[in-house]
Amino acid sequence: MEIPTKREIVDVCFEHVQSRIQEINKAIDDAQYALTEETKSSAGDKYETSREMIQQDLNRYQSQLKNANADKNVLLQIDPDLHHEEVLLGSVITTNNAIYFLSISIGAITVSGTSIFVVSPASPIGQVLLGNKINDTFEFNQKKNIILHIR
Repeated sequence: MEIPTKREIVDVCFEHVQSRIQEINKAIDDAQYALTEETKSSAGDKYETSREMIQQDLNRYQSQLKNANADKNVLLQIDPDLHHEEVLLGSVITTNNAIYFLSISIGAITVSGTSIFVVSPASPIGQVLLGNKINDTFEFNQKKNIILHIR
């Protein structure tokens, strides 16, 4: 099985984040439209309750957008051509059990038919991986893992 390049992995992560940003922007637009329509058509307590619910949705979407843009910024910091001797942000780590990309929290993605776990350095597995080198071993979810390759 051919392991995808780091550039291919980064590209798929960018696509995922860009898609998320577009979905959130559409939700914000829809909520703002609903807020405008609610202002035109309602009166009384029902109006205030609806407006408040829409405003809460807008606040939630704006928070999600902020997080998605932060993820995009993390990906922009990663040099796909840089190879690492130890696990750092931007490392692709191949173990005997899985392949990880230490960057942002997306979870499992498929790149060129290969499953890769995209994890944040702040995640439990990210914390375990950080600083390890080739041939280091670690235990995660009651499985012994050996780092076979880092790039």
